[in-house]
Formats: sequence, structure tokens, C-alpha cells
Amino acid sequence: MSRKVIVTCAVTGGGSAVLAKHPNIPKTPSQIAEAALEAAKAGAAIVHIHVREPDTGAPSNRIELYEQVVKKLRDAATDVIINLTCGMDGELELDSLDPLKIGKTSTLKNAIGRCSHAVKLQPELSTLDCGTLVFGERIFVARMSDLREMATLMREAGVKPELECFDLGHIEIAKKLISENIIDGPPLFQFCLSTGYGAPGVPSAVQAMREILPSGAVWGGFGCGADEMPMVGQLVAMGGHVRVGLEDNIYLRRGVLASNAELVDNAVGIIERMGASVATPAEARAILGVKKRG
Repeated sequence: MSRKVIVTCAVTGGGSAVLAKHPNIPKTPSQIAEAALEAAKAGAAIVHIHVREPDTGAPSNRIELYEQVVKKLRDAATDVIINLTCGMDGELELDSLDPLKIGKTSTLKNAIGRCSHAVKLQPELSTLDCGTLVFGERIFVARMSDLREMATLMREAGVKPELECFDLGHIEIAKKLISENIIDGPPLFQFCLSTGYGAPGVPSAVQAMREILPSGAVWGGFGCGADEMPMVGQLVAMGGHVRVGLEDNIYLRRGVLASNAELVDNAVGIIERMGASVATPAEARAILGVKKRG
């Protein structure tokens, strides 16, 4: 029997720069839900959801927008697994260090402020970014106390955290949470590669990250931009699951803008040509140890 590979589609992301490059980035709850359903039909077992302000497309973390997307997905009677981001509202910008002055564009909130939508809506999965990370002049803050509180809130709501790891050290942080029995097994790791501010999308990075995973972990990853599809092949070859979607890459090929469904279809083709098969949502739930919600 061929190995089952879970395909996640990251539907819209939380970046602003992409809006000027791709006119069809999903913005409204209806557009995001429809794109997610199309990705599911193309073979995605999981859809990873950010939301945007409908009028402007600006990244948002408003719970009512998540509610609309989740309701539309559940009303569609789809079997797709819902994965809500909890990576928003964690950014700190400093206008000055001497004297210390926090920038007005900072979005930093406490643990419940970052994941209240996941606690309320109870998807099967939500992301947990496992370490502080610098994005140019922006600092994404993830202290151990923040991570412990967010992971505890997720567990109490019956939501499985997807442990987002941008570097080797993030895996070590996640392992501390696991050792403290805050993360229920099997732990789910996501290698976030070629973002420009973490591990590169190369086989040696994947190998190094895979080697320090705890026993029994389920893992996958993604590459950004031109690394997206090559990384699908690398991850499948090394035993991982995969993620594609407009959050990570907007091109089908050079100069040709993609849809989420087209990117999923490409990934499915790579997986099948490599002798593996694509997991259904039910098969993915069995691999992840989660039950259907909603």
C-alpha cells in the first residue's frame, strides 16, 4: 500500500504585499470559503485559514470574519479539516530603542487575544508558532509563557496545535511543551521553509529538522515562492506531508498567476507520480489523531 500524504492548502495568508501582485487573492469570507472548498475538491485534506478585511484585503484577526468562513465551510457539508491560524496579533515593532518606544503598527496581544477565535469556533487544528522570530524590522513574539498559555487554551477547547517551526530551535521549544504534557500526541510539526527569515528550503535543512523530532511525531512542511513545488517533492521523498497555496506562492509557473485549486492539483500530481497517494480528510484525521468537529 502506498504511503498517504496529507495536502494542506494555505488559502490566503496574512500578508499585504501580495495584494498588488495578484488581483484574485481571496479577501472576503465568501471568497476565502469558496477557495477553500475548491482546494478541497482538488485534493486538499486540510485548509489553513487566515481572514482579511473584506473592503481592503488588509490582514485581520476579527473573530466575526473567522465565524463567517467556518460557517460557510461547515454548511457546505464538506469533510475538509479546518485549520485556523493563531499566528496573527503577535507582532512588535520598535520605533526607538533609546528611549524605548513601541511602534503604532505593533499588533501584539496576549495569548487569549491571539487565539480566542480558535477557542470559540473549535476547528480540528490551529497553528502555534513555536518561537520568537524577526521579520526584518518586525518581531514576532512567542515567549514560553505565551506558548504555554495558548497551547493550554487550545487543548481545553479540543483543538490540536500545528507546531510551526521556522528553525531548529523552534523544534526544541515545541519539545519542551510536549515534555510538560501541554501538547497531546501525536504532535504535529510544520516546517516553515524559505520564508527569508528562517531555515532555507533545502534538503539539508529538512533533514536536520526531521532528525531532532520527537518519536512518533507527524510532520510536514512548505516552501515559499519558487521553492513551493520543489519542496513538495523533497518532503514526500523524506516522509513528510505537504502544504501549498496562495499564502506561500502565487504563481503556477513563471509569470502565470495561480489559484489555490491549481496549486493543490500540482501537488497531487507530484505526490502520485512519486508513488504515494493523497490522504482523504478521514485518512488525515486518523493520521493526526483528531475527530471531525462541527
